[in-house]
Amino acid sequence: MLKPNYHITILEKSTKLLSKVKVSGGGRCNVTNHCLDNNELIKNYPRGYKELNQVFSKFNVQHTSDWFKKQGVVLKTEADDRMFPDTNSSQTIIDCFMNLSKKLNISIQINSEVLSIEAKEDKFNIITNLKNYSANSIICALGGHNKTKAYNIIKELGHNIIEPIPSLFTFNLPNESIKNNLQGISVKNAQIKIVQNKLQYNGPVLITHWGLSGPAVLKLSAFAATDFYKQNYFSDILVNWVYPLKPIDVELFIKQFQKNKHKALPYSQSMFDLPKRLWEFLCIKSDILNTKPWAEVNNKQINKLVQSLCNYLLKMEGKTTFKEEFVSCGGVSLKEINFKTMESKLVPNLFFCGEVLNIDGITGGFNFQSAWSTAWICSQSIN
Repeated sequence: MLKPNYHITILEKSTKLLSKVKVSGGGRCNVTNHCLDNNELIKNYPRGYKELNQVFSKFNVQHTSDWFKKQGVVLKTEADDRMFPDTNSSQTIIDCFMNLSKKLNISIQINSEVLSIEAKEDKFNIITNLKNYSANSIICALGGHNKTKAYNIIKELGHNIIEPIPSLFTFNLPNESIKNNLQGISVKNAQIKIVQNKLQYNGPVLITHWGLSGPAVLKLSAFAATDFYKQNYFSDILVNWVYPLKPIDVELFIKQFQKNKHKALPYSQSMFDLPKRLWEFLCIKSDILNTKPWAEVNNKQINKLVQSLCNYLLKMEGKTTFKEEFVSCGGVSLKEINFKTMESKLVPNLFFCGEVLNIDGITGGFNFQSAWSTAWICSQSIN
């Protein structure tokens, strides 16, 4: 809904506009995720899923795709359901917003840091480092930050801020030999489980020079963000490299293989579609030598191998932020927002959208989707 009588000004602290859009998806911009069922869509948000159910009923993935198409931007869906502009360039999305801002005569002021906001009767006085502004309504789109002080101007208006902590990160394993021997190895579908609270996630896993990464690790880090924070990022991690197989399934398969392949060596071929280097590593960890034929592998060694395959224990000691795509949980308390309008319950005509709220999604385009949806509701709610 266009409101031609409105004068809109965007205040940007830096000189870089849409910088997070620029780096998203490796520079291609992961606009959203092709999850058209809202009940399934909200499952990708560790925090804010209840509130987003209401939000997505008004503006969801299909609405996002249609909106961009109307602006001349066609989105394509990849095998993992992530959606990108068909140009494979985030610049397409940046140009879309910049051209639309110009078309609608929206003023963009860069190098304008908002220092404070004063709410007076039916007006806001916005103090910046360059000049002051008067506004009838404000949409706050500060984004996510890793320091509470970044939210001070909102806190001064009376809002409670949930302390921001990292939500997407990889697991550091400084004292584990796996990172030294298997850098670059990936497994298509492994299960990662936290021993202390039994939270788990499955999907692709990548072994890096610092530890574990990949979609399964990043997703688990989001759902367990507060738990990891309380544990100072020290935790015991169990990996099932052959998920969804269970220990009993693996044991039966290996023993059957042992009967049928008496002369085969453990290293002769990898089982369970595992990378050869990983298979060899796990065999060694299970005291099975490459010089020993399967006929001589005893039950104790098989049991060790089953545990190595299905319950491989790792000591997580720290984290690493996922590239430039920093995502935090924390921000404005959701209890203080009317999600029908995205308006503050405490300050009339103050609206919020995106990651400034205590809402965050897993990797895959979900954070952008919540940003588009909450922003659209803001635009429709201002009188």
